[in-house]
Amino acid sequence: MGYQRRQTENPANRFEALKVEYEPGLERPQGLKVYRENAKSILSRNDSPDLPFKWSVNPYRGCAHACAYCYARPYHEYLGFGAGTDFDTQIIAKGNAPVLLRRELSKAGWAGDPVAFSGVTDCYQPVESSLQLTRSCLEVCADLGNAAGVITKSPLVLRDIDVLQHISRRGGGNVVLSIPIGDGEMARKIEPFVASPDQRFAAMEKVAKAGLRVGLSIGPVIPGLTDSHIPKLLERAAKAGASFAFYTLLRLPGSVKDVFLARLRGVLPDQAGKVEHHLRSMRAGELYQTEFGQRMRGQGPMADFIEALFLQTATRLGLAPGERRMELPQALGDHSERKRPSGPEKIQMDLFG
Repeated sequence: MGYQRRQTENPANRFEALKVEYEPGLERPQGLKVYRENAKSILSRNDSPDLPFKWSVNPYRGCAHACAYCYARPYHEYLGFGAGTDFDTQIIAKGNAPVLLRRELSKAGWAGDPVAFSGVTDCYQPVESSLQLTRSCLEVCADLGNAAGVITKSPLVLRDIDVLQHISRRGGGNVVLSIPIGDGEMARKIEPFVASPDQRFAAMEKVAKAGLRVGLSIGPVIPGLTDSHIPKLLERAAKAGASFAFYTLLRLPGSVKDVFLARLRGVLPDQAGKVEHHLRSMRAGELYQTEFGQRMRGQGPMADFIEALFLQTATRLGLAPGERRMELPQALGDHSERKRPSGPEKIQMDLFG
């Protein structure tokens, strides 16, 4: 059974007093809509020790890739939208993102920290092919010699290899391809509007051949469903020219739980119960934990098995130089032309290693 998106299917919005439900056949048409937003700021500061970056740029809200597991879905509720099909189809584009980014990176107090594209939704989702907000923001980083790292599921990143090469020469940085599912048919059911795993690995190989440092993100690992894919994914990444890899465990905060479990029960009904059982076994009986460290890894025998499987395979393939999946103690290198403040050297983790 493939994924069939209903016209309107959203969990209840926690910020709305009323929930609208449509009679079958009378749902609101749910075509893709793009709204322009004049944002007040574009740099988002991350204070979580679980994530390998301090600053991120998110040119878009919502994501047409429609991945069932996307942890960013609850953010759409702040905008008055739903976390289900609204998140997939009602896209907010920050039209002034490049102007804001140039202004913020040019401030006298800016320390020249690396910038991640993106910390929330995919910066290379389909609408980027026409709006080119991500490319324009990357051009700002290239002009100013500021390090930047990209994480995406889209081969569209190949369009911007020229800019990324310039950033790599001047400021440093790399590209991460997110490929959490090795089976193409399964991927189509869970992340329905994303390029196939084969296409993403082909893009990884082209990025590596262009001389850019490229890595693999296995995020998220879905216990009981995709943990067995880890060795093959790492082997394909190594063959494609990746130099590092990391993983994260499935996270189901807020309304993501409803979207993910509904999708899984619809497209993989025989696997849904096993996935939920394993996830609860790794989350102290819950489906999500908010504690730093635990939310990205989980705990217990299943969590230990997944981490050991990843580390043993990644180490054998030369993709895991750190002791754990999110640790990569390599600086950006001496090739940066931009002068950074003196003082203790900061460890740059996977996204910018």
